[in-house]
Amino acid sequence: MDELRNAQADVGRFRLRLAAVGALVLVAFALIAWRLYVLQVVRYDDLAEQAESNRTAVVPIVPMRGEILDRNGVVLATNYSAYTLEITPSRALDVDATIAALSTIVEIQPRDKRRFKRLMDESRRFDSLPIRTRLTDEEVARFAAQHWRFPGVEIKARLFRTYPLGEIGSHAIGYIGRINQKEKERIEDTDDAANYRGTDYVGKLGVEQSYEATLHGQTGVELLETSAGGYAVRRLENHPATPGGTVILSIDIKLQKMVEDLYGDRRGALVALDPRSGEVLALVSKPTFDPNLFVEGIDQESWQALNESIDKPLLNRALRGTYPPGSTYKPFMALAALQLGKRDPRLVINDPGYFNFGGRTFRSHEGGLGGVDMTRAIQYSSNTYFYSLAVDMGVNAIHDFMAPLGFGQLTGIDLGGEVRGILPSTEWKKNAYKRAEMKKWFPGETVSLGIGQGYNSFTMLQLALAESVLANGGTRYTPHVARSVRDAVTGAVTPVPMPAGEALGFRPRDLDIVRSALAAVNQAGTGRRIFAGAPYSSAGKTGTAQAVSLGRNVRYNARLMEEHQRDHSLFAAFAPLEDPQIAVALIVENAGFGAAAAAPIVRRVFDYWLLGQYPSEEDIAAVARGQATVPIGTPRRVDEVELPVRP
Repeated sequence: MDELRNAQADVGRFRLRLAAVGALVLVAFALIAWRLYVLQVVRYDDLAEQAESNRTAVVPIVPMRGEILDRNGVVLATNYSAYTLEITPSRALDVDATIAALSTIVEIQPRDKRRFKRLMDESRRFDSLPIRTRLTDEEVARFAAQHWRFPGVEIKARLFRTYPLGEIGSHAIGYIGRINQKEKERIEDTDDAANYRGTDYVGKLGVEQSYEATLHGQTGVELLETSAGGYAVRRLENHPATPGGTVILSIDIKLQKMVEDLYGDRRGALVALDPRSGEVLALVSKPTFDPNLFVEGIDQESWQALNESIDKPLLNRALRGTYPPGSTYKPFMALAALQLGKRDPRLVINDPGYFNFGGRTFRSHEGGLGGVDMTRAIQYSSNTYFYSLAVDMGVNAIHDFMAPLGFGQLTGIDLGGEVRGILPSTEWKKNAYKRAEMKKWFPGETVSLGIGQGYNSFTMLQLALAESVLANGGTRYTPHVARSVRDAVTGAVTPVPMPAGEALGFRPRDLDIVRSALAAVNQAGTGRRIFAGAPYSSAGKTGTAQAVSLGRNVRYNARLMEEHQRDHSLFAAFAPLEDPQIAVALIVENAGFGAAAAAPIVRRVFDYWLLGQYPSEEDIAAVARGQATVPIGTPRRVDEVELPVRP
């Protein structure tokens, strides 16, 4: 009986276990069915999209960068295709060992290794970085035969930027360089981030930087079907990139080169404008640099040579170099006096060769000029006349008149990096100094402002802009280097929009007085020897500005001073007088008297622009040495002179 009961109990327990297992199996199948329902019905669209994305890869197609041309169609920046040997550090087993092994197949210079190391420091480990560029066909073949030995190393066909004229116009044209981390973060924060997928280079300076959006173009995309290993199987879709537009400049690159040659080894800046529109005809900063050095990443030696040079070749002196304008400021002081009613142009002031004010003697011409009215004061550059005029006007009146002319202001030029300089006022000094005793404006500080010294410090772009206002009769135009843009697809050429000129409201008779005085400078004044025999009329003003301050009783003697401490040579002019077509301002650093170094360059610029003449080789050499007045030798026709285009 007990055995029967035990058997029945075992059967009951078995059935219970069987029921539990059956229920568990049913629950499991129910869960599987529910999960299948979720995957097949609820999440079908999402999972189908993910599956498709795993099967496909979206590859950006980097657009060809637009060209840069001068006003006559000369190519200033373009592209070429070449093979590049690249390493992806995250995929290479040992980067140093890989480079050493690659050196046995293709030539890798120490500078290539240094550049690669710097790129590694600036990039992510999964970025593809060039170790060698511009491989020959033979080098490509040698590597291809042993490609299997080098995981993470590939040969790629890439477009490279090139500047065919090398150093000519480099500060205006600018250059491109590899995108650094800060630039990547800035791009990611913009609406244009998607357009830079796959892009490694951006404009860093000059037109390349200012017109980056135009030159870059629109990135395309390629949709590829991929295998499980991530290899491309076939192309599904292709949306080609749109090349960047061609930027056509107002600059005449042949004029630019001529001026750079006329400077020789000297430092300085020149800006030439069309006073009728604000177009920049030449924007020179000397010394220059070769922008091709930066395209593939500049090596350490070249960077140190440029960055540590006492001559500062990377400084764009036309936009960022600030200097006292010296006597080139006097015509604007005269115009201010006429407009504000501070001085009658016929009033004669005695110039004994000095000016006494506040117990201090301010020197003028040795021996003095005697009685001078406004015209003679400009023509023969009387310091005494303008010392007294500055005192009569006061610093704030000078400031308020000069600011609309562009002095001490951002001109709005379509190039980045320009600086304001200093147009002093009592308010400026109060904000510029921390010590209470330095914040006060002293009357004696006003005196030197009248001759373009003291706190005055302007760029050559500002001086050229003011000169163009005198030339065109009182209208201020925004300077600009870009003239038009040519669409890469349609070929349509569209002018670059610029603001309309702003009339400053000067009285024509006041402008005529100043312009006549400036014409007298080149006819019988300080510029007469330079412009002798010119078949056109011109107006200009020489200037000599101190590079360093001298003690009260110290007389200037160039022979006793270091070269970088000597006076600067300046000249500002326009021509022809009756219908001005060009206005120029320039400085030759530490070169002395304005008529000796700066004015001869302007004469050649006017001959080029108005007569189509290019100076002889002997004349260029004489000007570069500071030993020229009127042109010597037989000038050449501009169209006969060839530019030194690099292969």
